[in-house]
Amino acid sequence: MHRKTKETVLILKKVKNMKKIMILAAAMLLLSVTSARADHDRPIQFNQLPAAAQEFINTYFANEKVSFAKEERDFMEVRYEVMFTNSIKIEFYKDGKWKEIDCKYSVLPEGIVPEQIATYVNSNFPGVKIHAIDRDRRDIEVELTNGLELTFDLYYNLIDMDD
Repeated sequence: MHRKTKETVLILKKVKNMKKIMILAAAMLLLSVTSARADHDRPIQFNQLPAAAQEFINTYFANEKVSFAKEERDFMEVRYEVMFTNSIKIEFYKDGKWKEIDCKYSVLPEGIVPEQIATYVNSNFPGVKIHAIDRDRRDIEVELTNGLELTFDLYYNLIDMDD
């Protein structure tokens, strides 16, 4: 009788482990399905951009024609992207602050680049201009017309240079 009880306990443990595995597999499947659906881009009109993004574009790119704008939704984040007919691309955070600006065939308008970075570039690379800028929570990266990429920390100290 004692032996049957041990066998029953072992069988119950195996069933319990199988239930855990099935629950884990179901959770992973559900997570993969929701992750696949989290990437959602949709075209929007200019007036559907956050007010700060509209104001930024009207201030610095008033003479440019918008080719398209879209809202990008990734799992927990919303961003906006605006592409102009001359290939300038601007990416905005959900609050309308710019994240990235790429003027492929031109240079960034004055007033966008933080003064400390503009001064550094003008002093160390005379005649060279900035055509792209990307900022995030850790640093600010600028691309120069001579092909160099400079990375600054949030206190505007140069921390990396790449060609």
